[in-house]
Amino acid sequence: MARQIFVNLPIKNMERSKAFFGALGFTFNPQFTNEQGACMVIADGASYAMLLVEPFFQSFTKKPISDAKKATEVLVCLSCESRAEVDSLVKKALAAGATAPNAPQDHGFMYGHGFEDLDGHVWELMWMDPNAAPPHG
Repeated sequence: MARQIFVNLPIKNMERSKAFFGALGFTFNPQFTNEQGACMVIADGASYAMLLVEPFFQSFTKKPISDAKKATEVLVCLSCESRAEVDSLVKKALAAGATAPNAPQDHGFMYGHGFEDLDGHVWELMWMDPNAAPPHG
């Protein structure tokens, strides 16, 4: 069985978060979605984001929940199939209420841009041309 990743993120409002990520084209696995948490499918069978309302998220840790609008604990980076997909997702995120904390970064063989979601989590989107990457060494 292939290894999967589930990124758990605290959120303030379930319906608002589901509507936001739904506007970007993400779907949710209904088997693992209820009023406390939503399993957002990033790559079916491989990667997911668990959007957990703050009281439920808090039940998994003794540490305080970081306010992602004031401090950064994690940057979530998703690969995209093209520069156009990077730009399209950022455009959809902005239309759904996100902000873009940084300008797009074009390094020739790699292109990236990102957005800050409604709860302040930073989502970096990147496309890389593997044939144009500089050699290691």
